[in-house]
Amino acid sequence: MRGEDSAPRDRVPLRRITADQIPTATLPAPDPHTEATVASILDDVRSRGSDAVRDHARALGDLGSDDPWIYPRSRLDEALDGLDGSDRNLLMRLGERIRHFARRQLDAFSEMETPFPGGVAGHRITPLATAGCYAPGGRFPLPSTVMMTVVTARVAGVANVWVASPKPTQVTLAAAAAADADALLAVGGAQAIGAFAYGAGEVPACDVVVGPGNRWVTAAKALISPAVRIDVLAGPSELTILADRASDPELVAADLLAQAEHDPDARSVLVSTSPELIAAVEVELARQLRDLPTALVASASLERGVAVPIRDLAEGIDICNRIAPEHLQVHVADPGAVVERLTNFGALFVGERSSHVFGDYGAGPNHVLPTSAAARATSGLSVLSFLKVTTWLQLSGEPEGDQLVEDAARLARLEGLEAHARAADLRAGPRRIAREPR
Repeated sequence: MRGEDSAPRDRVPLRRITADQIPTATLPAPDPHTEATVASILDDVRSRGSDAVRDHARALGDLGSDDPWIYPRSRLDEALDGLDGSDRNLLMRLGERIRHFARRQLDAFSEMETPFPGGVAGHRITPLATAGCYAPGGRFPLPSTVMMTVVTARVAGVANVWVASPKPTQVTLAAAAAADADALLAVGGAQAIGAFAYGAGEVPACDVVVGPGNRWVTAAKALISPAVRIDVLAGPSELTILADRASDPELVAADLLAQAEHDPDARSVLVSTSPELIAAVEVELARQLRDLPTALVASASLERGVAVPIRDLAEGIDICNRIAPEHLQVHVADPGAVVERLTNFGALFVGERSSHVFGDYGAGPNHVLPTSAAARATSGLSVLSFLKVTTWLQLSGEPEGDQLVEDAARLARLEGLEAHARAADLRAGPRRIAREPR
């Protein structure tokens, strides 16, 4: 179905492909124009600071001449207080679910120390000091992303947390307050990422910049990443559903449409042992599209959608692990028989009641996730995104540590680093380094 074609259809055909036709997904490199433009904006922000941020924001339509470019916490609180009570309570419940999950994540990580002959070693877990959280403000502003990023940073212990979101709505401002942000930068694109990376007036230079965005944001995050930690480089949103003949076509179609309405470039894949189910889902897609307000976007996205008929669930598991999608849903009669063998995904949703929608909207796990097969090697946003693990070492000088001293010196000499070896040798035996009193 074409987005511009409003005539009713009996079915929305998903292009059939075989397992060996599944393309290898990679995040596309920014086109030369995007990369050059973003690099120029970042250089300008680094040189001119807040003036450059405001100039680019006005030129690109984020700010009017009289619009504030920063909303302090007091303005965020006003927005939250001004919300309808049911909407305010919704944000508070969302925040508490995200907070609960993040706290349990944090509890799973602990400091460690372990003895060895002649000493003790360990690691410390320390929160980063300052975080910049980006929330898109384009076709669909995402206050949920404000909550996902800011709440998680706060639970991790980050002391200073800012949000950037262009043309913020009242709900976006209120979400920043409910999440406990310090302030909101009403700017988007590369200029916002530059402000977070280098600092700009009141905006602090951040240790980490997180959150999804368009190609300008993604290119900017890639360019700042050697000096500033980032979470993931986001491509088009993705959903893969693994289904069998027991799956409900109405639910499968609903979840595919929920994915498709994100963006025309969103990617939807149905992997199924049942040709009959695939056909039934195509009929359901057409039926549900008829009164869907976002049908134009969803229809355009579904033109990219594919169905992969498979022999059995073992083949489906292999295909899903190769795709490594952002969201992976398991709609099969016995989910427990397959989930342990699924290893590559941003987030997994087990059973037909567990739609990716509940991950998007705050059951607890984060919705900022890797795309473009990056889930083969990386994870989504979590408290770990805002923590650093640093190791430490303390030698006692006792005789049982002499073997370590000898090994270190010998290895240093094998590498030709004599000063290293001599520094180790000085720690041998009971020697104590005498120092003149000051």
